[in-house]
Amino acid sequence: MQRICVRLAKSHAEQYEIEIASGALERLGEAARGALGARAQRILIISNPRVFSLYGENALKSLRAAGLNAKHWLMGDGERFKTLQTAARALQFSAEIGLERNDAVIALGGGVVGDTAGFVAATYLRGIAFLQLPTTLLAQVDASIGGKVAVNTSAGKNIIGAFHHPRFVLIDTDSLRTLPAREMTAGWCECIKHGAVGSRKLFDDTRRFLQHTRDQSFASLKEYDERLSKLIAEHCRFKAGIVRGDEREAVERADKKSRRILNFGHTIAHALEAATNYRRFRHGEAVGYGMIAAGEISVKLGSLDVAELQTLRETIALAGRLPSAADVDHDGIISRLKVDKKRVEGRLRWVLLERIGRARVVDGCEVTERTLRDALRAALRYDSVA
Repeated sequence: MQRICVRLAKSHAEQYEIEIASGALERLGEAARGALGARAQRILIISNPRVFSLYGENALKSLRAAGLNAKHWLMGDGERFKTLQTAARALQFSAEIGLERNDAVIALGGGVVGDTAGFVAATYLRGIAFLQLPTTLLAQVDASIGGKVAVNTSAGKNIIGAFHHPRFVLIDTDSLRTLPAREMTAGWCECIKHGAVGSRKLFDDTRRFLQHTRDQSFASLKEYDERLSKLIAEHCRFKAGIVRGDEREAVERADKKSRRILNFGHTIAHALEAATNYRRFRHGEAVGYGMIAAGEISVKLGSLDVAELQTLRETIALAGRLPSAADVDHDGIISRLKVDKKRVEGRLRWVLLERIGRARVVDGCEVTERTLRDALRAALRYDSVA
């Protein structure tokens, strides 16, 4: 079992634990009771039909064994369901079952479920406790850590949200065995991002694991599971360290340890998702393309060596095949960049690379439209990442 403590800003006493283990779902009730205390009575699990069919009954059983009155509410599966309308229905259900200030919401699912459930917890009764039980690789290493919760609107992705940290994150690595290949690809792209912006060692560890997986060179399933758990823990520690140093992604910060560096690949990814109506790409797949585009921009601005960009491309290819993006209209992507939620004083802040393991935040005025179009043309060709 791996345990990680996420400590927040020094001005806060708040902290929470991440627990990573095979079969961790079995101790959900015990973990929830420990995190919530004796006064909690009711728990609302928010999930989607597919995930709940796999893990829901066991989750309910564990919670009820701990003396908690557990109910569930299911949302649609996919980014397009992460909306205010979905959240409003969940909030109404929360009121109907009588959730009170001492009670809690549990997110059982991937990043979409986690974002939505967290938003519900942050807004119901002006904020109640929230626990994360992430079932996808992307949610385990990234989305479940850091307290960002939000929903999408027609104006863009994650436009309406809050910072609302979980009381506990419970990662059951067994859940990864039921994931479609595309979900694993999406998660590995986020892992690659972590290493690319902040740790060459983490990048290399991830690359080696992916290479061994592709070559089927693990001695046994046990060895694979053990190394996977340790690698997930490495990524959780990295994300936790960034969050501790810049919990709320301070607007004035643009240094190499700011939380902003985690947006590498996301500027174009969010626009790419919106331009395809959130129906073609998993979030991490779009981040894969976004990282390549940001790498291309880095090369064009003279900050990144071409060989480093090639290493990044090859590592993303090890994560798995990405859906084709060759037909996506570049004008549609660029128009959506103009309403990116992370604009400051009307300008984008691009997260680029100086080398793998070291990010660079660049003012949007340094990236001309021609540079952007050239980067999109180079990045969105399907054969560039196949």
